[in-house]
Amino acid sequence: MSAAGAGKGGVLERPIIERTTPGRDSEFDLRKSRKTSPPYRVMLHNDNFNKREYVVQVLMKVIPGMTLDNAVNIMQEAHYNGLSVVIICSQADAEEHCMQLRGNGLLSSIEPASGGC
Repeated sequence: MSAAGAGKGGVLERPIIERTTPGRDSEFDLRKSRKTSPPYRVMLHNDNFNKREYVVQVLMKVIPGMTLDNAVNIMQEAHYNGLSVVIICSQADAEEHCMQLRGNGLLSSIEPASGGC
């Protein structure tokens, strides 16, 4: 294709059209959906069955990047207030973390978070 504008001549290249397989989202669409999915809170409930040290160990095992200090603070908040936020993340991750906490004998739930991650 050739184009002439304001006395200048040149060749315009054809735009590259990204083709995706029907029924599949492009990488851009997947990134966009991840950013717009609402965050969820993983909640730890106090119980009268597990020792505090065990709760800390489970939190550090189940939650990626959980430090000892954070695990102790979460455990203490749940112990004294009855409930504590463990992590805020995507719904799929929240469901997985909740199931792992429950699988290790802790009382856990998830709920939609108000605000961002």
